[in-house]
Amino acid sequence: MTQPESVETRLLLVRHGESVVTVDQVMGGERTCSGLSPLGRRQAQALRDRLVTEAMPIDALWSSTMPRALETAQIIGAGIGLDPRTHAELVEHRPGDEADGVPFAEFGDRFGLFDLRDEPHRPIAPGGESLAGFHHRAGAALAEVIAAHVGKTVLVSCHGGVVDVAMRGLLGLGFGPRFALWTLNTSITEFRLQSRPGRDGNPPKPVGAGPWTLLRYNDAAHLVGLPDRTPRA
Repeated sequence: MTQPESVETRLLLVRHGESVVTVDQVMGGERTCSGLSPLGRRQAQALRDRLVTEAMPIDALWSSTMPRALETAQIIGAGIGLDPRTHAELVEHRPGDEADGVPFAEFGDRFGLFDLRDEPHRPIAPGGESLAGFHHRAGAALAEVIAAHVGKTVLVSCHGGVVDVAMRGLLGLGFGPRFALWTLNTSITEFRLQSRPGRDGNPPKPVGAGPWTLLRYNDAAHLVGLPDRTPRA
């Protein structure tokens, strides 16, 4: 019996460009985020130009609803001819209204500091998300996007925390292992999944639980020649 041909799904995750809230050194939740810094826009433009030059076929463009991610996606989309679709649950770890906009230097004094991995069900601040809640919410959002584009290549403009969720979730690591990722602004993280077509016209199904293959992490070759960051005040 002939084996059905496999279908390849590719997921490209791009961390947004440098944000204004990062330059200002404040917690940038959904209420406070005001988009990209001038350097952040240059980073997004550099990635756009790279994607145009490399001509990688991208079938769909998605974005977090946060301005820093959406602005990044819009800059990219203008180059590759795609309008970004948004998903509100692809946003970064939600700090809650009390912590949104609080300077980094004051956060510990106001809300206390603790290791999120020691207390994964404790909210980061009053009204904010726990680490477990964030992983569940962002992981489910990524699963929805992937399911909508089986056999395609989809690019998602998101956040460092969402890249961490994907790394741990798609590779089966869970949020317990103590390793740190330092995902660069506008860097590319790419995963591939091989799946076989379903029968009787059903959509393709994953082969077992995957396996997902990590093709690259923190690919930021397009940033050569740009400053590492905007000087802090």
